[in-house]
Amino acid sequence: MSGQAIVIGGGIGGLAAALALHRIGWRAVVLERAVELREIGAGMSQAPNAMRALDELGVGAEARAVGAPTRAAGNLRLPDGRYLQRSRPDDAAAMLAFHRADLHEVLLDALPDGWVRTGAEVTAVRQEDSGVTVTYGGVELGGELVVAADGVHSTVRRLLWPDAPPPRFLGRTAWLGIAEMADLPGSITLGPGGYVLIHPISRGRAYWAYVTTAGRPGIRYEEEKTEAARRLATWHEPIPALIEATPDEAVIHVDIRDLAPLPTYVRGRVALLGDAAHAMSPDRGQGAGQSLEDAVVLAAALAGEPAIEAALRRYDAERRPRTQATARGAGADGRRTTSAAAYRAMVTMIRLMPASLWRKGIAADGNATWRWRPPHLPSPSTHS
Repeated sequence: MSGQAIVIGGGIGGLAAALALHRIGWRAVVLERAVELREIGAGMSQAPNAMRALDELGVGAEARAVGAPTRAAGNLRLPDGRYLQRSRPDDAAAMLAFHRADLHEVLLDALPDGWVRTGAEVTAVRQEDSGVTVTYGGVELGGELVVAADGVHSTVRRLLWPDAPPPRFLGRTAWLGIAEMADLPGSITLGPGGYVLIHPISRGRAYWAYVTTAGRPGIRYEEEKTEAARRLATWHEPIPALIEATPDEAVIHVDIRDLAPLPTYVRGRVALLGDAAHAMSPDRGQGAGQSLEDAVVLAAALAGEPAIEAALRRYDAERRPRTQATARGAGADGRRTTSAAAYRAMVTMIRLMPASLWRKGIAADGNATWRWRPPHLPSPSTHS
């Protein structure tokens, strides 16, 4: 089965969906509301499950070329610099860290020219028996399938899932940044009420994130870098140095939200993908990775089923349980890592855990989420 799809959203999930469709012989138009196509945000890590999805999309080698190995999960520290767990120099790094823009560019470069339209804000989606029509900027565009990858505040979800509750604020906020600082192995520093994550990324840079509690969403500061630096001034190096080395305008402040579980990711010939379907807390580093998995599973279902409706039912049945379980786990992790009450118990547990057991848990196949294997997508050479 092949056809014409409309992908709404030009972020990592949307581009991955378009690339997956391309690999099974479909054509696609990607509608991105921003005038300039670029990935906002700072850094991210991708676990083995996400890297397998990138391999199946045909861009694994290109992604690895712009990623950097990170041992953040193996280096757990306290604000005074003491280690709770410490990686060894010869430990394999199961995860790769990226600047979001670098991974975005890898996916964009793999798409056929002309597939992405910017400045295209979708305002309506109309379904008929034989297809779907999307309206943007006074233009109507028809296709056989719509993939809505338009983020946590998805327009398509609001239009077609009117009873779905809006994204929910999780009582946490985060400062993010990227600095010119090389040769950091990566680490996670756990403090009462928050944590700092550091990942090395390509070209001698490092990504940092400070996640902490907030009483309400939307609290902002005139100088976000100054506020982050003030809060972390007494934490161990290189945390203060990383913040100082980050350009003022490059410090991003975001509130953390997720979605209540949806009863289905599919309405007729429309499928939600990525954050539009299952936005989650970042504490397991799986947001983008689950979007990549979605893209591969959706394309495999379309390639393997005789009708679009059957393919979308299969996609929903395969993706909803896994993504919602991952989101629940990420939310639970977030509550533990930013709860002052849980902090002492968590630190004690980590201290008592044998290093060998900790290393086993963060190895490439150390947990169930990372062990996911993608379905096979046919090679592009099999299509006319």
